[in-house]
Amino acid sequence: MIEVNLTTFEREVIQASHQLPVLVDFWAPWCGPCRALGPVLERLENAYAGRFKLVKVNSDENPELSQQYMVRSIPYVLAFVQGNPTDGFIGAQPESQVREFLDRLLPGPAEAERRRAHTLVEQGDLAGAITALGTALRIDPQLDAAKLDLVDVLLNRLPSAPEPAQLAEADRTLSSVGARGQAEARYAALVARLKALQQAATLPDLKTLQTTVAEHPEDLAARTALASKLIAQNQPGPALDQLLEIIRRDRDHAQGETRRTYLSVLELAAHQPALVSDYRKKLSALLNR
Repeated sequence: MIEVNLTTFEREVIQASHQLPVLVDFWAPWCGPCRALGPVLERLENAYAGRFKLVKVNSDENPELSQQYMVRSIPYVLAFVQGNPTDGFIGAQPESQVREFLDRLLPGPAEAERRRAHTLVEQGDLAGAITALGTALRIDPQLDAAKLDLVDVLLNRLPSAPEPAQLAEADRTLSSVGARGQAEARYAALVARLKALQQAATLPDLKTLQTTVAEHPEDLAARTALASKLIAQNQPGPALDQLLEIIRRDRDHAQGETRRTYLSVLELAAHQPALVSDYRKKLSALLNR
């Protein structure tokens, strides 16, 4: 257990919660229920042996934090996961109820491995991340989030183009994603990326496709092939330009598949928010004119 304030909150809570859940205990020295709850939380921190981090915030000394997190009554315990407040409770709860709260909050072994993989990706240890995600899926073969994470690493994070074996693994993994996972926008984006990478080897080279489109601007099949090549080469802006031109010429091209691919490329480019915003506006302007 450590005391944090406005200066240390970002590091000790927000950043730390990307590694493991952080419980923030808003309290004050004059608060009787706070003094009753504090030892319970500290005992459980020891009992759970590092599965969560406990910090305390003196609400009297840190009114900015109390206001930011809408602390109306103390003790107030707020849980942070992946940088965001996710759950909490008010008042001095008995240890059994706090345990129930923690058991709902804390990840199981598979989810813990998945979160560890996220940390490894951020650290640049992609091989370690792939291993951690494999462990997560051995523990829970139905964990769709870990499957999508694994495909993302195989298709988007590696420093060079994916090898055939990696493409095959990504294909198998995506094929095993359940209905709930398939409903996520990320799933459609990864399918589009995989399809583009699989097609890339059979398509003409980029310069040839660009020449064909320049000489035959009405050739939507050539534009589609060029967009696929650009997606495979991680060039979302130029790919979106080609897809947008196809939609301009034929709004329902390929029974709407082109528009769906456009949206998938936006999802793939989520790490470039300015680009995504710009191309969302372009599509909206085109469809609403």
